[in-house]
Amino acid sequence: MARTWELWGNVIIAGTFALPLALLAILLLFRRRTRAGHPAPLRTSIADVGIAAGTAPWIWMILTPSDGPTGVGLVPFADLADLLDAPWEAALVQVGGNLLVFAALGALLPVRSRAMSSIARVAAVAAAFSVLAEALQFALRLGRFSSVDDVVLNTAGAAIFALVTRRWWADRIPGRTVPR
Repeated sequence: MARTWELWGNVIIAGTFALPLALLAILLLFRRRTRAGHPAPLRTSIADVGIAAGTAPWIWMILTPSDGPTGVGLVPFADLADLLDAPWEAALVQVGGNLLVFAALGALLPVRSRAMSSIARVAAVAAAFSVLAEALQFALRLGRFSSVDDVVLNTAGAAIFALVTRRWWADRIPGRTVPR
């Protein structure tokens, strides 16, 4: 359990230092895009940096070596069913954490681009990145369990958070003010 808190502590510390850097990156991107005549410089700058800053710590955490159980779970919902026997706190961390891995991507990708203003497209992108992350966990032998259930939860999280931001999607903004 101490190892989990060490990881979370590192994520919190990284977030503390990353926030000022993210704000600086937004400012610099905004200035550059404004000078280039970009149709939505602030909107896309916030979305781009938000996607990176909101997703990178989770990817860093799941690709950090661990001494936990290893293996692959290819049967859908089998690992989730095993969580029914686990303490509720462990189940909450497992399910909640997986729902949050691509939450920033799901929330901001359709805000950033009209072409991504679709739950199906957001889910496809999140699923592809999730499969890649799970494959890397296995291929790099990081001491982590790779599961199809993680892919399902990561994808569901991206879709849920995309729905949360539906009001601000790029397809709801008048033409020529948002890039394709």
